[in-house]
Amino acid sequence: MRILYSFPHAIGAPGIGTTAIQQVRGLLDRGHQVTVIAASIHSSAPALPIALKTMVFGGVRVPHRIMGMDRTMAYHDWTVAAHLRKNPAAYDVVHCWPGATIHTCRAALAVNTPAVREIPNTHTANAYDVVGALCAELGIELPHGHSHKLNVGRLRREEAEYKEAQKLLVPSEYVKATFIARGFSQDKLLQHQYGFDPTTFTLNPSPRTGPFHAVFLGAVEPRKGLHVALEAWRLSEAFKDARLSVYGRIVDGYAKVLEPYRTLPGVEFHGFTGNAAGVLQSADVLVLPSFEEGSALVTYEAQGCGAVPLVSDATGAKCVHEISGMIHPAGNAEILSDHISRLKNDRGFLERIRKGVINHRNSLTWAAAAQSLEYCYEIARTKSHEHKKM
Repeated sequence: MRILYSFPHAIGAPGIGTTAIQQVRGLLDRGHQVTVIAASIHSSAPALPIALKTMVFGGVRVPHRIMGMDRTMAYHDWTVAAHLRKNPAAYDVVHCWPGATIHTCRAALAVNTPAVREIPNTHTANAYDVVGALCAELGIELPHGHSHKLNVGRLRREEAEYKEAQKLLVPSEYVKATFIARGFSQDKLLQHQYGFDPTTFTLNPSPRTGPFHAVFLGAVEPRKGLHVALEAWRLSEAFKDARLSVYGRIVDGYAKVLEPYRTLPGVEFHGFTGNAAGVLQSADVLVLPSFEEGSALVTYEAQGCGAVPLVSDATGAKCVHEISGMIHPAGNAEILSDHISRLKNDRGFLERIRKGVINHRNSLTWAAAAQSLEYCYEIARTKSHEHKKM
């Protein structure tokens, strides 16, 4: 299959840049012809078939802030659209990312090529609603420019992009449900998955010994629900002979919500870590009680390391309750507390769940993700051909 992959950021950078480069590498490994147009390529990224770097001029990378995010996204979108018009029969499918979709999708339609759009999070209106209500409840305000702070202009652009794309790539059932709740048809939504790198996130060769160790790893912000995890930890009384290690930067304004728990025995705040694999290999469980997510990469990475995910039903995690993880309703500290207590106090139960994690970890790799993405492309192509015949 000939794929045009459009990514309006530095491909290979941490976060969505990691998702993008792993998707491209997985598709290449499956024998597809992938042409990438990206804003730039991160210094850590391997060699890729980059056709064009839209924010590199004369060999110098121009940061998005120089032109402004909106202008940068628009420039990338127009550039990819122009490339499609110049090469009308070159591709079988076009893969777009948020912020640079509208003109690319219109150009793809004009040259009879299906265009799909990545949906890395829930419907944007859902994200704003959930996080807005949560922050109001906590009595805090997100800092200016935060991705989940209400931005009416951005919401309009996102909704326009949803409309222009032939298909939307959703990474979890939870994300799919937020679109269906807003009137989208099942036919518009193609479900795939994300993954983990098994060369980095490896199993600890020997079983863990010592006190029960839980880890929270990610941005320390309201929607990730660390305050719920800390309250659950307090209720479980696990702190008497166990550890909860928190890794991540605390978003401005949220620290005061966490302050009452800082002196709780067993709770340790470490700040950002560049060694996610090492942290997860040291853990019995990953605790992630998010209020909304797309499909958090750390839940894949934790399972890659053999850590049991204790997650909310809003994380988009690929695990099965009491088989390869423990799932609680978002915001419910009492149920999460019970899950912590069960796993801490019953080592046999913990090991049974961990065995379930290990048994299905191969289905969570980026190679498995590439196979699911390939399937979505095939459906988009089939539907496009059916439409042409009508």
